[in-house]
Amino acid sequence: MDATEKGHTGLASYYTERGESPGVWIGSGMEGIDGLAAGDPVTAEQMRALFGCDLHPLAELRQQQLEGPDLTLRDFQNASRLGAPFRIVDNDLIRFRVEVAKRIAALNAAIGSPADASITAADRARVRTQVAREFFLAEHGREPIDARELAGQIAKDSRPRTQTVAGYDLTFSRVKSVSTLWAVADPAVAAAIERAHQAAVQDALTFIEKHALFTRTGPQGIRQVNVQGLVAAAFTHRDSRAGDPDLHTHVAVANKVQTLRLNRPGFGGGCVVYATSRSG
Repeated sequence: MDATEKGHTGLASYYTERGESPGVWIGSGMEGIDGLAAGDPVTAEQMRALFGCDLHPLAELRQQQLEGPDLTLRDFQNASRLGAPFRIVDNDLIRFRVEVAKRIAALNAAIGSPADASITAADRARVRTQVAREFFLAEHGREPIDARELAGQIAKDSRPRTQTVAGYDLTFSRVKSVSTLWAVADPAVAAAIERAHQAAVQDALTFIEKHALFTRTGPQGIRQVNVQGLVAAAFTHRDSRAGDPDLHTHVAVANKVQTLRLNRPGFGGGCVVYATSRSG
């Protein structure tokens, strides 16, 4: 989704490209999501609620099902809530964005347009690139050597200093020879390869859930606790951005985990995946 000519796209657009298989909910943590189960299809509205708004995936439906004359705002909030809300940081001004906004305002002023008027995607990209190049030079004392360094500077400088992570994208890709065989094989062989791919994805997620998934509670995360499992949406794609055969699955893991305390499970923010290697 790094192309500039697409304009505004929805939250789930990358995962639900036309022609791809529908996504499904996955992970043992789905046992704690009322109204959904592992294997159920994923909708854009559900993704927007969970990943975009920090709510239960069925938040809108759960609110519509509330009945009674004495309902309060708290009742509607409780119906859509899923554990502790993500932390919101106010007044976190980002110097890069401020500078880009100033340059855009100056461009508009030069042509007699309002300072906050929209500009073309190409002009915006040109301004961002110019500002990022200047920021890179000031930080490193040299020009970026390639587009990758420049893109990294833009990504780093565009992020808030303090931010909430809504989720993680785990991508499982087959080696090129397997994807090529899958693409040219007869339907029976291709189906067997895809089943093996899905089994490998499930094995990897099961390992993560059993050995590498924790969260922290208390002041500054002083206490590490075990959790119920992942809440995730899996999307299998069939080709690369270049259009080559590339059997791979994106697993969008929500930063929501269900802690187990005195047999009373409850959702909270703060999914942490630890590397098993000491050097990691």
